[in-house]
Amino acid sequence: MTDAAQFRGVSQVFGDFTAVDNIDLTIPDGKLTTLLGPSGCGKTTSLRMLAGYLAPSRGTISIAGVDSTRTPPEKRDLGMVFQSYALFPHMSVAENVGFGLKMRRVPAAERARRVAESLELVGLAHLSTSKPKRLSGGQQQRVALARAIAIRPKLLLLDEPLSNLDARLRIQMRAEIRRIQAETGLAVVLVTHDQDEALEMSDEMVLMKDGRIQQQGAPQEVFPAPANRFVAEFLGYENFLTDTGGGLATIRPEHLSLTVGEQAPSASAGAVVSGVVMDLAYRGVDLLVTVAATDASGARIELLADLRAESAPDLTQGTHVWVHVPTTHLVPLTGD
Repeated sequence: MTDAAQFRGVSQVFGDFTAVDNIDLTIPDGKLTTLLGPSGCGKTTSLRMLAGYLAPSRGTISIAGVDSTRTPPEKRDLGMVFQSYALFPHMSVAENVGFGLKMRRVPAAERARRVAESLELVGLAHLSTSKPKRLSGGQQQRVALARAIAIRPKLLLLDEPLSNLDARLRIQMRAEIRRIQAETGLAVVLVTHDQDEALEMSDEMVLMKDGRIQQQGAPQEVFPAPANRFVAEFLGYENFLTDTGGGLATIRPEHLSLTVGEQAPSASAGAVVSGVVMDLAYRGVDLLVTVAATDASGARIELLADLRAESAPDLTQGTHVWVHVPTTHLVPLTGD
């Protein structure tokens, strides 16, 4: 099977700033791939190069096995949903969805069939005659999706499509986009800065920093084994410890446990670190405990433990605690 798209040695340089730095990337067909990272990491620039709005400074981009590096956007046969949705206010929902088909001179009967099919897919067939201003943010986003899908693109590009929605709608639309992708079998590239969004929606996630790919793989592969400190921090790992040999490792807050007492508990299957409670944050089900401690290298560190509130020991600021660090959940890190 031909991959949906490939980047080979692609860079994008603006003056003395390198936005994307010599990346190799394969976008698999029929899968949802996320480009994930903080602002300025190169994810949106990469998407814009794939869409044809920017030509790479170096390297090649192929789409469905064809070199498309210099192909203009309108000839790449891609669907795109922007952050702003970019709907035409004077057109009805159906006219918006059919616009791309009309520009491609699809016959009226076929156009009507595809518009109806696309609106049915996103659950908006009953609003086909409405104008965008009468729709909620979530409905407008679905119209934009339907418009992009109606042209039957080789690849669907989504640029932070959920960022303008409230928290409840964002969660709902994650599931909707995932459902639509699964039903259509489209290859989708989603740009996001939200790690929860990427973890929930991705078949493949690509983490970027300073224009370079830091790690790539299925969420189930990347999340439990971050490649370096940047990836670990971005995915929500809070605790970093250095061993006596200078090696760095990380562990998630929910994998730490605390005990209170004068004598250190057994360190079976892990290490025990002495510390003092600095802060407590009650979250209902959970209790977040910040502990000041010293790791095996002698460095002063802060550890965050996420405990079940109902079974947590009785703690106050200043309480001396023992932190159990299980070896099975300690992840060694390499690189920056």
